[in-house]
Amino acid sequence: MAKRGQLNLITDIAGLMVGNAEDEGVRTGVTVIRPQKRAICAVHIAGGGPGTRETDALQLGTLVDDIDAIVLSGGSVYGLAAADGVIAEIGASGKGFALMELPGVPKSPIVPSAILYDLANGGDKDWGTKPPYRTLGQKAFDALSKTFELGNHGAGLGARAGAMEGGLGSASIISNDGYTVGAIVAVNSFGSVKVPNSESYWAAPYEIEGEFGGMGVPQTFDFDAEDWGAAKANPSPRTNTTIATIATDAALTPSETQRIADMAVAGMARAIRPVFAPFDGDVVFALSTGEKEISEPRPLMIARLGELAASTLARAIARGVHAANAAPSGVA
Repeated sequence: MAKRGQLNLITDIAGLMVGNAEDEGVRTGVTVIRPQKRAICAVHIAGGGPGTRETDALQLGTLVDDIDAIVLSGGSVYGLAAADGVIAEIGASGKGFALMELPGVPKSPIVPSAILYDLANGGDKDWGTKPPYRTLGQKAFDALSKTFELGNHGAGLGARAGAMEGGLGSASIISNDGYTVGAIVAVNSFGSVKVPNSESYWAAPYEIEGEFGGMGVPQTFDFDAEDWGAAKANPSPRTNTTIATIATDAALTPSETQRIADMAVAGMARAIRPVFAPFDGDVVFALSTGEKEISEPRPLMIARLGELAASTLARAIARGVHAANAAPSGVA
């Protein structure tokens, strides 16, 4: 049977590290996902109000197939500057993309990014002409590690998931033939992650070993298609976003990695209701580190990995919200 990884984090995939940085006064943060070697990357943008950087470069048929890092950030449009700090750190080490080596010409690190809106969460956003995100990007890069905290950390610090606190979540799964899939997500959704009139998460059918409270599936549930439970009461454009990265150690082509991203977004629909609304900026990146060759018919393997990605993302969403609301600042 498939089982979760040792850490139950995206960093169960060999060669991946994650770094978080926060500004408690501003109540915002940044999360950096860094592969040890440049990795194939794709993106699926599902929400109606996304905020992204370098996602056009990930389209099939463009020049660049692989990336140096991914940044998930709070701060709305200001948070896109977090990638500047990460690019500076990577570039200073001589890493990045170049068609050819030229003396004195720096390489160009490729760092796709996505942001969530946390500007109205009560933190002090009076930063004038110096938003903190470039510095937070550098700090998150400096904090890269195999282990990291969930909940009110990194890009999840100022997030809200419906009427609950949102947060940073992660999970992993190892297939019965040894392929690893991991997810990391900052949950700032308009929709609710819990079944109406229940403490159970929508993601409950995918939970492994009580990883987000073990509440299980409700014994009785009168479904009302118009009852969204604890969703946000007053949505507005670009104020709600779930941003995520899915990764696998399977060696995939760019097209196959795109299919994984396309399938993985189903994990959001399994864990959040409603999702992909006009005012959501939902984005999923997919990474292939290429450590393990595929030994069975490729289409079948992609189907398996895509399904594992979707269920693992659903688990990561519930884990992040559960961890945030178990903290002292939580509301549940």
